[in-house]
Amino acid sequence: MLIFIISVWVLSLVTFYVSRLAPGDPLVSYYGERVEKMSPEEREWAEEKLGLNDKISVQYARWIRQALHGNFGISYKYKMDVLEVLKSRIGNTLVLGGIGFLIIFFGSLLLGIVCAWKEGGWTDRMICKVGTVISCVPEFWLALVLILVFSVSLRWLPSSGAYAVGQENNLSDRIVHMILPLAVIVTEHLWYYGYMVRNKMLDEVRADYVLLAKAKGMKKSRIMITHCLRNIMPSYLSIMAISVAHIMGGTYVVETVFSYPGIGTLAYESARYKDYNLLMVVSLLSGIIVIVCNMAAQILNERIDPRIRISRQPDIQEVREHE
Repeated sequence: MLIFIISVWVLSLVTFYVSRLAPGDPLVSYYGERVEKMSPEEREWAEEKLGLNDKISVQYARWIRQALHGNFGISYKYKMDVLEVLKSRIGNTLVLGGIGFLIIFFGSLLLGIVCAWKEGGWTDRMICKVGTVISCVPEFWLALVLILVFSVSLRWLPSSGAYAVGQENNLSDRIVHMILPLAVIVTEHLWYYGYMVRNKMLDEVRADYVLLAKAKGMKKSRIMITHCLRNIMPSYLSIMAISVAHIMGGTYVVETVFSYPGIGTLAYESARYKDYNLLMVVSLLSGIIVIVCNMAAQILNERIDPRIRISRQPDIQEVREHE
């Protein structure tokens, strides 16, 4: 918990200072084009109203004091409470990113097992080559290509938004709007993590205990699933926990390209329009998700892999002997 608190505090400190030192005028986000016609006195009054005329250290101290009481300020662009803006968008990102992560998680396992099972075969070679090429393609470029093909040329799928006008509660319409963004997210990450699973499975297949199991007549399927897959799961969980940041970043990019109303679009808008309060909340939320996932992966590893618990026992014994 101490590490978690320190990490969140450092993240808030860095985000606050970097956002304020970056070029741009936050008054444009709040007042629009009227800023250009403001007199020096009016501009000074506007900065004082938003608390932008104080030193950065004073602004940060005031912000963190209010944040600890649950007050994150108002959005300069939307003229409403930051948490209300976030609440209206976070559900879309959780659905899109959550479904994408689950597909990547289980799909990578399946691809890796198939490649390891068919090592050296045409299936293994084809999956590895296709995955290598696709993993090198940027998300925004692939998204634009899919929009050009399926939305502009074929007109099969919508190119933007989370739902059509007036169809907010229409589940089928939401699914149709999610197909292209979800395809980009899954395609960009599935092959990469599948290839990693393949390599880890092959390392286990070449271990001595597998040769002994084969000599005893154990079936290949039982060896692969019961023993090899179980042994790679702790490291795979750690990799997938770290991948949350990678997949989240890809989701943000995809949301921006498809104008999908989620956290990624908010992050882009808050950075573009210098919406400081909104940018702080989005950055902190993203950072907290990554930190929590990494901590959860460590706890799961200790539960799944007994070797980690055993390695800690001598340290505990030394402490007891010292006492």
